[in-house]
Amino acid sequence: MPIIKIDSLSHPGVELFSTLTEAQLRNRLEPEKGIFIAESPKVIRVALDAGLEPLALLCERKHLTGDAADFLSRLPDIPIYTGDRELLASLTGYVLTRGVLCAMRRPQPPRVETICHEARRIVIIHGVTDTTNIGAIFRSAAALGMDAVLLTPDSCDPLNRRAVRVSMGSVFLIPWTWIDTPVTPHLHTLGFRTAALALTACSVSLDHPALKEEPRLALILGTEGDGLPHHSITEADYVVRIPMMHGVDSLNVAAASAVACWELNCKIKKRK
Repeated sequence: MPIIKIDSLSHPGVELFSTLTEAQLRNRLEPEKGIFIAESPKVIRVALDAGLEPLALLCERKHLTGDAADFLSRLPDIPIYTGDRELLASLTGYVLTRGVLCAMRRPQPPRVETICHEARRIVIIHGVTDTTNIGAIFRSAAALGMDAVLLTPDSCDPLNRRAVRVSMGSVFLIPWTWIDTPVTPHLHTLGFRTAALALTACSVSLDHPALKEEPRLALILGTEGDGLPHHSITEADYVVRIPMMHGVDSLNVAAASAVACWELNCKIKKRK
């Protein structure tokens, strides 16, 4: 593997990490050849374990024999750019990544029917655009035993750099893809009932017994502030709320996703 010492971020090839926007990375050359950036040794290891294809690495010099040493041997013949901390720290956010960035091939999203074929509990992210919330939702969904995540096209890309980092690589651990709206009719054809997380007069509590008895259930989460669109709420089979105290009416969507995933999935509880 070629190790290339750089003294400038304008070095050919380094633009993957330094100048290209998220949109440019997604659509580089051809959509099916898009790229995303994995940040930090831990996240890169998770991506490699999941079979993602690395294309180039940018690594602070000391990490070649430090935090990145254990996975360098797993990389194919790709360029490894390395330089001093002072140079690399001029990249926005670089100091937060523990000194290692990896450009990787963007996988092609599977069909909804494929990842839902044997799923029993799935999460629908509807119009959530905050990268931190996306990453946190994926981390909760993966950790708490959801079988898949579906996102509407107006949601943030899960392979956005910050979303990947916040998820700690969980975006590589749980199947996900995009789903067109309206979501409920499509999910009905796949045998799912839907539960929209929203505050309405007809909301049932998250611990409602009927929810746990559903053989296939999709939890629909909306964006901060506006919440779910009206049609998504009215079309849902259940409208669900998380009981609150002290006059608090709702949780951040990322926190709400963790509570709901834990309550509605019985797999973890059965293992205890």
